[in-house]
Amino acid sequence: MSMAGNLRKVTGLGGVGGLRKVARLARRQPRVDLSHPARSPLGSSVVNCVTYQDGVRVSGCADLVDAVRLVRKTGEGFVWLGLHEPTEHEFAGVAELFDLHPLAVEDAVEAHQRPKLEHYGDTLFAVFKTVCYVEHERLTATSEVVDTGEIMVFVGPDFVITVRHGRHGSLGPLREELETDPQQLAKGPAAVLHAIADHVVDDYLNVTDAVQGDIDQVEAEVFSENGARLDPGRIYQMKRELLELKRAVVPLGRPVEDLATRPFRVVDPEIQAYFRDVLDHLFRAKEQIAAFDELLNSILQAHLAQVTVAQNEDMRRITAWAAVVAVPTMVCGMYGMNFDHMPELHWRFGYPLMMAVMATACLALYRGFRRNGWL
Repeated sequence: MSMAGNLRKVTGLGGVGGLRKVARLARRQPRVDLSHPARSPLGSSVVNCVTYQDGVRVSGCADLVDAVRLVRKTGEGFVWLGLHEPTEHEFAGVAELFDLHPLAVEDAVEAHQRPKLEHYGDTLFAVFKTVCYVEHERLTATSEVVDTGEIMVFVGPDFVITVRHGRHGSLGPLREELETDPQQLAKGPAAVLHAIADHVVDDYLNVTDAVQGDIDQVEAEVFSENGARLDPGRIYQMKRELLELKRAVVPLGRPVEDLATRPFRVVDPEIQAYFRDVLDHLFRAKEQIAAFDELLNSILQAHLAQVTVAQNEDMRRITAWAAVVAVPTMVCGMYGMNFDHMPELHWRFGYPLMMAVMATACLALYRGFRRNGWL
């Protein structure tokens, strides 16, 4: 029987007796290092399992059961377990070991959740939407500009569980950066939650800066000489991608505000000051997105106005040329009715006179339309 199967049989792990039972069950088979995903009993979704005490990484304790037993026996430190797109079967053992709420577990496995913060006893469950700017040579009507993913975070008194969905948003560099600051990491799991929130919001600002470059390019092309011929699909595509970014950023305001103001048992008051800084950065990102949305609306309206003006100019040219052509058409129509009594028909200078009259009338109309900007 696998370790994950053993973990699912264990309940009441809050005390030392429960942990001893877990340890006895786990000792029936060889220990497995969770830092090697291919050999993890929880499947290839396990990215890493690390124990921290006093802000310092504890070496030689990569086994999940040993890590939990250590921190709960000593009452110091916490375990950070990182997962990537786990299945329900892979996550079942972890959920039972840490007594995670079934609703939060379902959200973490299924993904596609709205940014939120939920409180289950001594455990916080936070959902963050991650964003990534997709590089492209030229913006088209089908270009992908923003790619989104998700990070779910379970925070308890002695553990942090991160569940990542998507192709980007790796927390490895963030973990390494935190380990260089043991004083901050010693503040507990809430410090990791703040670092993740700060990392996600900083990515928002980076993406908005990159998106601004695309919007500036579209704006310059709209107001160029051939702006009326710009494909409006590019503007609509930017609005769709901006909406995707907006769905990730805007709903996160309330959860971060709660972390910055509401008292939670697992969040130290000193950490809340850091969340206020994250909230300030989040407001900046929201303001930029709102400004981009208004700017794109103005660009789209300006483009439509340019198209209308261009169509009006084309219609004026067509009308002017039709008026010029109407003069010889009228004269020729008169002489094409085959009247018997038309003095000019038998006059030697009748034909050159009519040609001169038509040419003069057409030239006068042409100069008049040209003077008024119709041609």
